[in-house]
Amino acid sequence: MHTIKSRRPRDILNEIKWKGLDIKHCTIYYIHRGAPGDTKAIPGSSIRIIGRSFFETMDGTSIPYHRILRIDHDGIRVYDKK
Repeated sequence: MHTIKSRRPRDILNEIKWKGLDIKHCTIYYIHRGAPGDTKAIPGSSIRIIGRSFFETMDGTSIPYHRILRIDHDGIRVYDKK
């Protein structure tokens, strides 16, 4: 099993993508105003582009990295915003 070494959301997603891990096994929790608890979760399979300051979903939604609260990979928390 690969240990995630990165600490920032963008770097974590890139590490998962490029180190042979399956980004489809990720769940990304982020601030989404208006959603219950102002939080929404999406699967890694929804990610189309990992950009410089945001990631883009398959439906064209851009989500800035500073809105990410948590990232889980295979049920293990690999990022938690302090």
